[in-house]
Amino acid sequence: MITQIVTRLARREFARSLKFEDGSSPELPSCRDNQQRLLYLHIPFCEALCPYCSFHRVTFSEPLTRRYFQALRREIKLYHEKGYQFEGIYVGGGTPTVLIDELAETLDLARELFPIQDISVETNPNHLTPEKIEVLRKSKVKRLSVGVQTFNDDMLKKIGRYEKYGSGQEIAERLKNTQGLFHTLNADMIFNFPGQTIRMLEDDLSVILNLKMDQVTFYPLMISDLTREIMKTTMGGVDFGGEEKLYKLIVRSLEKHYDFSSAWCFSRKESLVDEYVVEFEEYAGLGSGAIGYLYGTCYSNTFDIEEYVSSLEKNRLPLQASRRFNLHDQMNYDFLMKLFSTRLDIEAMQKKYDGKFLRTMWKEIAAFEIVRAFRYFPPYLHLTPYGRYLWVIMMREFFIAVNNFRDYCRKQAKIT
Repeated sequence: MITQIVTRLARREFARSLKFEDGSSPELPSCRDNQQRLLYLHIPFCEALCPYCSFHRVTFSEPLTRRYFQALRREIKLYHEKGYQFEGIYVGGGTPTVLIDELAETLDLARELFPIQDISVETNPNHLTPEKIEVLRKSKVKRLSVGVQTFNDDMLKKIGRYEKYGSGQEIAERLKNTQGLFHTLNADMIFNFPGQTIRMLEDDLSVILNLKMDQVTFYPLMISDLTREIMKTTMGGVDFGGEEKLYKLIVRSLEKHYDFSSAWCFSRKESLVDEYVVEFEEYAGLGSGAIGYLYGTCYSNTFDIEEYVSSLEKNRLPLQASRRFNLHDQMNYDFLMKLFSTRLDIEAMQKKYDGKFLRTMWKEIAAFEIVRAFRYFPPYLHLTPYGRYLWVIMMREFFIAVNNFRDYCRKQAKIT
């Protein structure tokens, strides 16, 4: 009952907070401090599109992709001219490694302009080749995150990844051969696919443990409303009813060997965390369809790739929408993201909001205390095991709201 209530409330709240006004004039806040932020770079190109994915992605075309990377480098320079500083880079997609030479040139430019300390890049199993890995290492990539989703061959066929990336055994072998070449090698997994059984998940967990992965992220299936309707005809309906049972299995299997970097990210050592929205209070979103959060303003770039490239060829930022969060929304955002990392520093939040955080957020804090979602060990609120699953629910609903916003923007840009 409590999980259903949290789901409904989170869905309603995130739909409200991520609703951008039509006809608004999006603006990038001017940089007015020396704070180090994260630079998120979105590469929307994939060699083939997966049916369950709600992220902004299009089928790879080399000429368009090369023009895109050139535009992305122009966008990076514009942020530098506006005075922003970044100490971390996260490259997501799509498949960022589709053109490894362009990616390397882009990362090298960012390292020239900013005091970058950590670089995290997403990729797919078929790109774990000696040639690509060597280029990534030369570009100082510290964390490589590999989209695995599952090792089960039947499920890989069902989600359209078997022919593209090989069998579960082949993917596991590629991961094994890549171990030790980066500070952190992460396996991105998904649970709660339609038709996924307890036995399938147990087998996936067994492979992860046998590989002794540096890090594993187990995302619940997070699809937009539109993708959910499409999946009904290809994979079956999505049911959140069994999600908690699957999550508890994941935790039982991994908590003896891994620490919690977040409610769904498990790390063996001092690893770079998968969720940059947790590690950094603010981040700039660059690339078509990228979403950023700066000075309490959430903004998005255009999802139309031709428009994105054209805008930057004219030396103009390709912004599509923005929304200034009020003070309560900003506190809600910090409350969500900080506790997702499993703990929230109350004293730091009080300082950040001039002593208003507890006075403003007492209802939310009290409600989660009643259901024993966290314990207070000054100065931190720590998520309990039950609280971790409640935060999985809320983050799932947060990303679903983001995915629904993406679908809305693609529809406006007439992108399928």
